[in-house]
Amino acid sequence: MFDLIVKNAKIVTADCVFSGSVAVSGEKIGALLPADTIEPAHSVIDADHALLFPGLIDAHVHFNDPGFEWREDFSHATQAAALGGVTTVVDMPLQNDPALTDRAIFDRKHLLLKNKAYIDYAFWGGMINDNLDKLNELNECGVTSFKSFLAPVSSDYTSLDYGRVRKGLEIIKEFNGLAGFHCEDFGIISYNEATAVKNGNVSREDYLKARPVVAELIAVQSIIELSREIGTHVHICHVSHPLVAEAIKRAKYEGVQITAETCPHYLVFNTEQFLEKGMYFKCAPPLRSKEASEALWNYIKDGTLDLIASDHSPCAPKEKSESEGSFKAWGGISGVQTSLQVMFHEIKKRGWSPTILSRMMSRNPAKVFGMKTRKGELTPGYDADFVLVDPKKEWEIREDQLAYLNKQSAFIGYKGVGVPICTILRGQVITENGTVVGKSGEGRLIRREQ
Repeated sequence: MFDLIVKNAKIVTADCVFSGSVAVSGEKIGALLPADTIEPAHSVIDADHALLFPGLIDAHVHFNDPGFEWREDFSHATQAAALGGVTTVVDMPLQNDPALTDRAIFDRKHLLLKNKAYIDYAFWGGMINDNLDKLNELNECGVTSFKSFLAPVSSDYTSLDYGRVRKGLEIIKEFNGLAGFHCEDFGIISYNEATAVKNGNVSREDYLKARPVVAELIAVQSIIELSREIGTHVHICHVSHPLVAEAIKRAKYEGVQITAETCPHYLVFNTEQFLEKGMYFKCAPPLRSKEASEALWNYIKDGTLDLIASDHSPCAPKEKSESEGSFKAWGGISGVQTSLQVMFHEIKKRGWSPTILSRMMSRNPAKVFGMKTRKGELTPGYDADFVLVDPKKEWEIREDQLAYLNKQSAFIGYKGVGVPICTILRGQVITENGTVVGKSGEGRLIRREQ
C-alpha cells in the first residue's frame, strides 16, 4: 500500500504533459499511475485536473540568516517559498554574518538554520579574495557552488579581480565544481558611481546610467574566455539583457561549459517601472528597456537560459528610502513566493507549454546544482516533492498574502491566472490553499552530489 496518492492530475514534466497519478512510498515517488487509479493508499489527494509540477528549486536566494534577520529570516523565507511551490532553495553566502567562506562558518550556519527550515535547503559557498585556500574544504562540506562578484559589492564580501578568478577556477576544476558570477565590470561601475555621486547626480536615471549593459557584457565575456581556457563549469547569475544572453548562446555552441539564469523581474518589469515607481524596482544588474525585457523571452524559449531563479533579496522598509538618492537605497527584489505564479501566467499568456517551467525551475536547477539523482523530476525513486497549480484561478498579489518578514515586493499589484494550491515536501503536505501546514525544522540540508 502506498502512503499517498495524488490522483487525477495533469502531470507536467520537462518534456510533456499527461494525465496521471503519482504514488508516494515513504519520502520517495513510488510509481506513476493512471489518472483514475484505484490503488490503495493511506492518504489520497484528488487533484481534480490541476497541474502537478515537480517541486521547484530556487537556486538563487538571499535569506539573510544568520546575521541580518531584520531583513529576512529562514523561518519566514522558507514558509514564503513553500507557499510559492518551492521545495528546495540554494541560499547565497553573503548577507550572512559572517559570510559563508570556510568549513567552520558552514557548520555554524547549518546548526543555526536546521530547526527553522520548512523546506529543503542547500548552500552556495563564497569565493572572495582571501579564501581561495578554503575552496576544497567548502566542497567537502557539500556546497553546491561558489559565488563571486566582479562588480562592487561590500567590504566584507570582496569582489574578485580576474587573476584571482582564474586561480579559483583552476582549483574548482580539480573537483569538478561550479563557479557562479555576478557579472558587471568593476571598473566601469565604480568609476560611474563615484563620478555621479561626486557631481550630485543621484537620481533614478543616474543609477541606470552607472550600470550600463556593456558592463554586464564585458564581465560575462571575460568569464566565458576564462572558462574556455580552464574548462571549469561557470554559471552566470541574473542575466538581464538579450545581448548578454546572445554571448552565452554563442559560447555554448562553441563548447564552453556555461549555464545561466534569469529572474522573473527581468522578464516582466523594465526601466519604466523603476523610473516611475522607484526603489522597490531597484536591483543589480538594473532593469533594462521594455524592448530588451521582451527580447529576453526568446532565450527562454530556445533554451539558452537554463534556469529561472528569484534572486530573492529582501530588506527592511527603511533601506528602500530614496532620501539620500538612488545609489544609497537597497538594491534587491523580493520574489521567492511569487515566481511560479508570475511565470506560469506569462507562459500561458504566450501560449507556451508549462513544460518550460518544469525544465527551468525544477529539472535544470537540480542538474546544475548537484541534486540530479533525487530532486527536480517526477521519477520513481526521487524525492516526493510536488506542487499543484490551479491553472484557472485568477489572482492579484497583495501585501497581506506575503509570508516575508518584511511584506514588500515589486510584485505587489501584479495580476494573473494560475496559482499554487498545494505543496508537498518528501510526501508531506506543507501548504494548502495559501496556508502553511508544515512544521519548522522539517527541511533538510542537501549537499552537492560529488
